[in-house]
Amino acid sequence: MYSKIIAVLFLIYCFPNDAYAASFDATTLSLSWAIPFIGILLSIALCPLVLPTIWHHHYGKITAAWTLLFIIPFTFVFGISDITYIVAHATFEEYVPFILLLLALFTVSGGIFVQGNFNGTPKFNTLLLIIGTLLASVMGTTGAAMLMIRPIIRANSNRHNKVHIIVFFIFLVANIGGGLTPLGDPPLFIGFLKGVNFFWTLTHMFLPVLLTTFLLLIIFYCIDNYYYKRQEKIVAHHSISDRTIKIYGKQNIVLLIAIIAAVLLSGIWQSGISLTMLGVNLTLQNIIRDLLLIIISVVSIIITPKQVRSANQFNWQPILEVAKLFLGIFITIVPVLAILRVGNEGHLSSIVSLVTDNSGEPINIMYFWLSGILSGFLDNAPTYLVFFNLASGDANILMGHLNATLLAISMGSVFMGALTYIGNAPNFMVRSIAIQNSINMPSFFGYMKWSIIILIPVFIINSVVFFML
Repeated sequence: MYSKIIAVLFLIYCFPNDAYAASFDATTLSLSWAIPFIGILLSIALCPLVLPTIWHHHYGKITAAWTLLFIIPFTFVFGISDITYIVAHATFEEYVPFILLLLALFTVSGGIFVQGNFNGTPKFNTLLLIIGTLLASVMGTTGAAMLMIRPIIRANSNRHNKVHIIVFFIFLVANIGGGLTPLGDPPLFIGFLKGVNFFWTLTHMFLPVLLTTFLLLIIFYCIDNYYYKRQEKIVAHHSISDRTIKIYGKQNIVLLIAIIAAVLLSGIWQSGISLTMLGVNLTLQNIIRDLLLIIISVVSIIITPKQVRSANQFNWQPILEVAKLFLGIFITIVPVLAILRVGNEGHLSSIVSLVTDNSGEPINIMYFWLSGILSGFLDNAPTYLVFFNLASGDANILMGHLNATLLAISMGSVFMGALTYIGNAPNFMVRSIAIQNSINMPSFFGYMKWSIIILIPVFIINSVVFFML
């Protein structure tokens, strides 16, 4: 099936056309165009439950089928030019940079092996979550998650109840922890590119991240301590006589720094040079960044001893799963985002209108919840951008008298990516690695039970503290 979708894309790209640019009117788009996107989400949620064997072997084909169900009708209705631009834009401007960054972080972090006599006690697990949460704002949620997930799994290898540990790991390390800097999470990096000051993010997001992290760590410790005490008679405690920690593959730490530098370079350096391909404007700095990420990944593979990756139980399945699923998501999500972007003129105007009162003033608490809930199911970076533009689109205004609105958009987009497995890319990767290590992770809706019960009350507290008091 993926060979068919590639063939269709090839024909679209090679079809002779003078101008590649989207000319369709998003105000006329029906919500029925969202069906393929919803189909992918429901497939991710339901197929592992009702068709586990078929999904495990054919999830790529199922995703490709839904993608073709969007591409082919859209081509007939709007023409080859529009579908070419849409697919090229989704692929070259969004998907390729997204997957190359994930690939680099996944490859490099998989080449770092932390060896130690770890015992997954509630205190030690809490400490690991704190470390991971702090690292997330320095090296990004994906980098921190890929670096820390294997040590925390090994530390709890003797624990019977450990699903909650991975769930809270996703909450904190793969999402909340990325809220302090533009390096932490893609939405904040989008804001940085749009002119939001680096230190504005750090100073204004500090208290929300601190409060949310503190509350989640308390909840986690209580839950983990309960399970630990309940099974303490059967837990084979590791010896604590040797607490030596050894790190193998240290050269990959330098490569992690190189990844951060490459991403920052693309955001700070404006070369003024660009290449237009199928109507998509590709800037020199972004092309160089993507090439650097590929080079870094290859270098990591070459210089890392095989024994290190073997000790990490490293394999390519998690990144392959994310690559296949998110290619379909990035393409089929286009009409949904297009409808959102036209605001009150589109078929989602009833949702968009909720963020503004009768006098035209922003309702910050609604910006928090709407940008957040949509980020839980859509790509959180473009969702951030949609609400950023709805609020003003001017970074100086948003950092000025609309700073509470910008804070609401930032908090919602970053924090509520933890609501579902697809809310943020590392969520799915952490889940895949946990399953490979024989941890029986909850289904799509099973995970949402955790997120709704644990996160929603915490987010309500955030609403009261930062937007109602």
